[in-house]
Amino acid sequence: MSQPDSVVTFPADPSLAVTDKPRRRNVRSLVLGGSLVMLISMVVVNGFNFTYNIFMARTLGPADFGHINAAITILMLASCVSLSFQLVCAKFVARNESAGSKSAIVKSLLGKAWIASLAIAALLFLGQKPISAYLNLPDHWMIALLAIGIAIYAPLGVKRGAMQGLCSFSLLGGNYVTEAFTRLVVGVGLVVAGYGALGAVGAISAAVIMAYFLPRTPREVRAQPEAGEPASVAEAVQAIVFFVGQVIINNIDILLVKHFFPADPAGIYAAIAQVGRLLYFICWFGIVNAMFPVAASREKQGKSKGTIGVPLLLVFGISFAFIACTALFPHFIMGLIFGSKFINIGPLLALYAAATGLYSLSVVLIAYEMSRRIANTGWFQLLISGALILAVGFFHQDLHEVIMVRIVLMTLMLVLVSFPFARRLLRAPVEAT
Repeated sequence: MSQPDSVVTFPADPSLAVTDKPRRRNVRSLVLGGSLVMLISMVVVNGFNFTYNIFMARTLGPADFGHINAAITILMLASCVSLSFQLVCAKFVARNESAGSKSAIVKSLLGKAWIASLAIAALLFLGQKPISAYLNLPDHWMIALLAIGIAIYAPLGVKRGAMQGLCSFSLLGGNYVTEAFTRLVVGVGLVVAGYGALGAVGAISAAVIMAYFLPRTPREVRAQPEAGEPASVAEAVQAIVFFVGQVIINNIDILLVKHFFPADPAGIYAAIAQVGRLLYFICWFGIVNAMFPVAASREKQGKSKGTIGVPLLLVFGISFAFIACTALFPHFIMGLIFGSKFINIGPLLALYAAATGLYSLSVVLIAYEMSRRIANTGWFQLLISGALILAVGFFHQDLHEVIMVRIVLMTLMLVLVSFPFARRLLRAPVEAT
């Protein structure tokens, strides 16, 4: 017979507090409430992002649009460091109880984040010319401008991790909105002023800087630091492994296509990826971000079960609807967003969306395991990311072949990460409800 739950609260967001309702309903309320806030935020964010992409594609054309997306993709690759700090910060802010111990986690990670971010930015700045040559970029200053934003990207991840760990989903969502809105306004302004693709890339860095300062870090993590459960090296390694694999899977094909294909088809592929990856961003930022701190907190209380079902169902339902829409209306979607130069794509958009849906389901399972313990599933993802680089390097006769490589490998990864999860689930005793 189950025992009544003690009060479970997240003081940073009183609207998500839970009292003495049944345990499973408590978990569902936390995950669904946080997911709703983040989903609304992601709708706004993606509205700004798509407006930015629509303007750039229609104003500058496929070739320059491809250049801009190559720069964005480099930022996404660098985000593995930022997201690693965010994940570790969120997990240990959620696991520590006092404001002082939460503050100590944030301050400790922030110093390390500045070192990592500045080092990556310096390497990128020094290597701007060879990187630009490999990606066929018209101006190496695009990479230099991007390095400015990357210099602050990891500290931004710590700030977001603090908000996420406190379940301050309204602040976290607002931070993403701030970044997207700044990129749109500054980017449009610079392109209209005549700076072209270079101005669009400069806006990316300006948006990261603005997001670091607005909104302010929650007061709960600005208290006097005190001893608590520290973030371990093993947790940091786990997060880095996970996000290195994630950013490679989500972005490396765009850079490889940019290298292997002429400018126009590379730009069309970048546009397809922009639409297809929208599904992943909805699932990650809207659902997994809400699930993660709840699962981490419940694991600390010894109540780790019951948080995986709702996220899986949400991701499956959203993926099914998204793939159906892209299969039924591919030309309409691409023409509406990017213009008539981007509509001759056949089934490529739906295929890319299918690959993304398969990957999103895998990420829910991996993130759930990571919220509870040191998981091995992240290594499966890293293995698949390496296979993706090799496979696209060999199989790139056309854009269809590149996307089919993604589908095959994402199916394989879902199988790999499902086996250990299912085995543990079957062996574990059923939690009373």
